[in-house]
Amino acid sequence: MREDAKTLTFAAIVCVSCSLLLSGTAAGLKSRQQANEAFDVQRNIVKAFGEFKDGMTRPEIEALYSKCVKQDENCELPLYLWTNESEEKPAKYAFPIEGKGLWGDVYGYISLEADLQTIAGISFYKHQETPGLGAEIEKVWFQEQFKGDTLYADGKAVDFRIVKSGGGSDPHAVDGISGATLTGKGVQAFLREDAKAYETYFNTVRGK
Repeated sequence: MREDAKTLTFAAIVCVSCSLLLSGTAAGLKSRQQANEAFDVQRNIVKAFGEFKDGMTRPEIEALYSKCVKQDENCELPLYLWTNESEEKPAKYAFPIEGKGLWGDVYGYISLEADLQTIAGISFYKHQETPGLGAEIEKVWFQEQFKGDTLYADGKAVDFRIVKSGGGSDPHAVDGISGATLTGKGVQAFLREDAKAYETYFNTVRGK
């Protein structure tokens, strides 16, 4: 009986020790995961602002974000401002965009120049689209097309389009991805919807 008690006590100690070790490890990993997710958001906001450069390190990105990116406390929706020390007004504005793609939700950010019309940049960073097809939305060649196009005109969100071809000649459209029509339609739909959501606030900033 005494040996059985020793065995049970030892087993209990091992179980408790393992549980504490696993709990500590899980907590540590969760904290690291949350930090990585927060950094991914910062990195993609910097990319959407068009300020990301190849080869930038994590500390450089975090420092740039801390120095130049602020949140607009007057807007009820998430809105990020790119500020320059030499200028009183924000140089650019960015807001999150998200919606359904082909296989799941697509997440990203889009930024506007100070005129609150012209697209300064866009970044898609989280999705479940097919590699080589819909997943091309995260590639530079696709995102670069948006720069210089306009998302608003006369204080209204435009019907921005993802087209099969000819988007380069249309200030409110970009060329889609071959074989990924449904992904393009999804991006088109939620881009219009999210732009519409900020329409009223942007008009107050414009002074209308």
